[in-house]
Amino acid sequence: MESIGADPRAMQRTPLHDSHVDALRAAGTVKTYPAGTFMARPGDPADKFTYVEEGEIEVVNPLTEERHLPSSLGPTQFMGEIAFLSGGTVSMAMRAAQDTRVIEVPREAMLELMAQIPELSDIVITVFAARRRRQLDERDSSLQLIGEEQDAAVRRVAQFASRNRIPYGSLKLGSAEALAAAQACSIEASVPAVIFGRDMVVTEPTPDKIAHLLGINRELQYDEAFDVLIVGGGPAGVAAGVYAGAEGLCALVIEDLAIGGQAGTSSRIENYMGFPTGISGGDLVWRGEVQAMKFGTRFALPRRVTALEQLEDGMFCATFDNGQRVRGKTVIVATGVQYRRLPIPRLAEFEGAGIYYAATEIEARYCKGTQAVIIGGGNSAGQAAMYLSRSARCAHVVVRGPSLALSMSSYLSERLEADPSIAIAYNSEVVALHGGAHLEGVTLRNAKTGETQDIPTRALFIMVGAAPNTEWLSGLVALDDKGFVLTGPTVGASSPYATSHPGIFAVGDVRSGSVKRVASSVGEGSVVISKVWDYVNSGG
Repeated sequence: MESIGADPRAMQRTPLHDSHVDALRAAGTVKTYPAGTFMARPGDPADKFTYVEEGEIEVVNPLTEERHLPSSLGPTQFMGEIAFLSGGTVSMAMRAAQDTRVIEVPREAMLELMAQIPELSDIVITVFAARRRRQLDERDSSLQLIGEEQDAAVRRVAQFASRNRIPYGSLKLGSAEALAAAQACSIEASVPAVIFGRDMVVTEPTPDKIAHLLGINRELQYDEAFDVLIVGGGPAGVAAGVYAGAEGLCALVIEDLAIGGQAGTSSRIENYMGFPTGISGGDLVWRGEVQAMKFGTRFALPRRVTALEQLEDGMFCATFDNGQRVRGKTVIVATGVQYRRLPIPRLAEFEGAGIYYAATEIEARYCKGTQAVIIGGGNSAGQAAMYLSRSARCAHVVVRGPSLALSMSSYLSERLEADPSIAIAYNSEVVALHGGAHLEGVTLRNAKTGETQDIPTRALFIMVGAAPNTEWLSGLVALDDKGFVLTGPTVGASSPYATSHPGIFAVGDVRSGSVKRVASSVGEGSVVISKVWDYVNSGG
């Protein structure tokens, strides 16, 4: 996965060794496809690994059915993408450009080979990751969104896709590209839409429907059982998923919005060991997600756990927001925290239409040419201000206190104070929101002087306060007075991550007394698995 920082066009064409090809041939079947045959279409299950022995395979534009990329796959190369690891679906149309002979290996057999031959696994994952990165960089996908800025439902799909590293194209309503796409799909050109492939127009689009199309939220069996249910897909939850899979535990990571959690919204983390020039939170956790999938850990997304109970046989049963249930011998609570909703008049009216709780690439696009306002004095707010100041004319940071010293790392606060494109309003708060269908401005008030200031803006970011996500625990574990999960000696447990209820563990920001840093969360998620292993193998 180190290759994510390298040139994706070079890395995505790394060949396999001769011994690897011999292993593929022994596990797979040789097939020949005549020229013009579609070998994969968007939405097909990613259920086989295809290695090219002779011929040529081209990527096809699903709307025009013409060659999409100048380059193609030839002998010694292979088809596939990251979705193969999780059993998702194909996102690009592939066609035999000439008579083509391939070796096809069923997914399960290929995953076994990858587990047995680390060098093979390294090359395959490197290539798949590079292909995904190229798609993201070039916004190249069969998933096309028309009218993202005009339609709230399309915008929610865009935010879901962006935060989960799902490539998609965004077409401006009324543009030539949007008109051509609408014509190809036989839909009205003036209406926002979500298109997947050539014939699939998603009616009433939602993140859940997109996840289903892409095979992200494959249907789980009702009451399906796992060794460990990991609730929360932030750094702690994903780290637990990596180590659970590596130790041979059958694990399911459940996340309601985006893998990465709050850390996934950080545009640049500079104090995480091993990345001296920094890394975005999304990239860091995505690497972990791929790593966890490599070890067999499964992900359920977007799924929110609404209730947890313990059954008579000792198994834990988690109920999702869609009524589905899964069971686990153990549960790891890694739900982190969420930014508080401030008591500002008209707040709910503008959420998703100018008020945001994350500052990623997609929100930065909404800030272009305007002023951005960020409420908060912590590291997340500081990182957001640095990132948004690149696209906004000015980034205003609104802080209730007299300084940033107590809540923000010194290296970050010094940068903010020195940056001419960032203005910091101390002792201040947002008291009013203005606009019609979309946010158009805010009013700040200085608590000391009483003076007010109006700032025209289309984007207000709220990054203040930390409310733990623990309502779903249904009273099974002890909480502190703020709702964080109590663990360790405080509740009579020998492990620092064990809760008051045997078989339930807590890691990361949701744990009372934890250090609210990405590195700490990753460490806790990694270490807790040894105790989960002990519990599972002792029979509870």
